[in-house]
Amino acid sequence: MSETANLERKAAAGQQFDRRSFAIISHPDAGKTTLTEKLLYRSGAIRAAGQVRAKGESRRTRSDWMEIEQQRGISVSSSVMTYEYGGLTFNLLDTPGHADFSEDTYRTLTAVDSAVMVIDAAKGIEAQTLKLFEVCRLRDIPIITFVNKLDREGRDNFELLDEIEQRLALDVSPITWPVGVGQNFQGAYNFAEKTLSPNNGGELRRYEGLEDPALTEKLPADLRERFEEETALVQEAYKPFDAQAFREGHMTPVLFGSALRECGVDQLLDLLRAQAPEPRPQPAEPRTVRPEEKKFTGFVFKVQANLDPNHRDRVAFLRVCSGRFQRGQKLTLVRTGKPMAVSNPIFFFAQERELVEEAFPGDIIGIPNHGTLRVGDALTEGEAIRFTGIPNFAPEILRRIRLDDPMKAKQLKRALEDLAEEGVTQVFRPMIGADWIVGVVGALQLDVLLTRIRGEYKVEVGYEDAGYETARWLVSDDKAALKRFVEQNRGSMGTDRDDNPVLLLRNRWEMDRLERNAPEITFSTVRERS
Repeated sequence: MSETANLERKAAAGQQFDRRSFAIISHPDAGKTTLTEKLLYRSGAIRAAGQVRAKGESRRTRSDWMEIEQQRGISVSSSVMTYEYGGLTFNLLDTPGHADFSEDTYRTLTAVDSAVMVIDAAKGIEAQTLKLFEVCRLRDIPIITFVNKLDREGRDNFELLDEIEQRLALDVSPITWPVGVGQNFQGAYNFAEKTLSPNNGGELRRYEGLEDPALTEKLPADLRERFEEETALVQEAYKPFDAQAFREGHMTPVLFGSALRECGVDQLLDLLRAQAPEPRPQPAEPRTVRPEEKKFTGFVFKVQANLDPNHRDRVAFLRVCSGRFQRGQKLTLVRTGKPMAVSNPIFFFAQERELVEEAFPGDIIGIPNHGTLRVGDALTEGEAIRFTGIPNFAPEILRRIRLDDPMKAKQLKRALEDLAEEGVTQVFRPMIGADWIVGVVGALQLDVLLTRIRGEYKVEVGYEDAGYETARWLVSDDKAALKRFVEQNRGSMGTDRDDNPVLLLRNRWEMDRLERNAPEITFSTVRERS
């Protein structure tokens, strides 16, 4: 389709296509949260950029609002922030970098159209970076790579590019190139724009080209010689940027810089403005939903309780997929078939909020509610659509909850249901016994769960060994066989919060035995949320 026809199609649809939604992903400590902060600062969205380890409440990182995030200097939940830049509206989703929260990150990636992958120049591709990239690849999400911390000594830049090409199977196209590294780091030069982002956070400086004396004469002789050799090799050895290859997921543009020194951040903002893809079609059943459709559709990809601990609030994060949303609009909750009026939708800026009057495809809006909305829910103007690709994963650690004060059983139930809906944990009830069992992917989730139950719900709890290693959801077309299996194994059976049958397993050997004896039943590690 020609660009003219494309524009006519959009105009005829009566939609605004000036939204860009992207996530920032990385291994822990690559500088992801600092880059998020600097993007907001350089775009004009905030007046002062905080630092993760700065002192004082006014200097905490905006996207890390939980107490445990501020104490540890890590992100353990997804944050949504909206800002405007270059005539476009951006929805930035800062995701947990820690592997223990990969399920939250996976669901967040269902709501974006592109991602910025942050790599530590000293460490290159790390384990969690690789996992998150695979998630992006599964969803065909285009990736921009930002090589961070050039102000510190790191690996050879060509070695980093080779690693990205080989381990991620992507063509790389350097958009910028560093002038020096470590103590000699001067900034990052943009080949196409002929601009230098200085290492002190100053404004972009424009030059006539790489041979411009104003660029090279200020450099020490050895640094100038190395920069000239490297840039010549880059232009000879690597493919020029191809927008179509990028959007199809075959190429990643690479920028170098230092988020802490605000170097390369403006160049990243400009690249996002120029190349971040428009809202994409969303996979759903019974049909794919396209952004140019006139009728509103959207899905909930995250629920967050207690964004404001003083008010015990509960907010559902919804991605607008098609149509135009208006405040007060009556929509259908597809899961129940019941109508609901969305009266107080909000845009997010970490903990700060702004009332939404209207929203368009690509927007992320918050819907305050009291448990009505759940992750995976679809809201439409009446059509029965189920958005796909929003899963729960089988837990790798199971613990029994010990309640210190039996009089607070009701508060504990509320806490566990709230936090399970967020994705902090999964909750199971054994068919025999009355104790709660929580399941998580990693040990840090247990710390977060304990901290939040005690801090936000004022319930003293602890953990005990559950006697189980993992869990599997049971699925079978033969309902009689499934019922028979459940009855025969009641001592190892439980239910999840949707009353789906779950097999609680003591070891791998037990699962192998049961699978052999019940070939008509599928022991699933994933359950689609809907």
